[in-house]
Amino acid sequence: MKRVAIWLALMGVVLGAAACNTVHGFGEDMRATGNAISNAVK
Repeated sequence: MKRVAIWLALMGVVLGAAACNTVHGFGEDMRATGNAISNAVK
């Protein structure tokens, strides 16, 4: 059971590292959308 938990943790780290750039870009898109909504409300 412990071996499975370690394997899942390693896979999470690998997938997180692989998706890092995508997530960063997504965060910037969401920030831009939030700014646009804030400006529209003002």
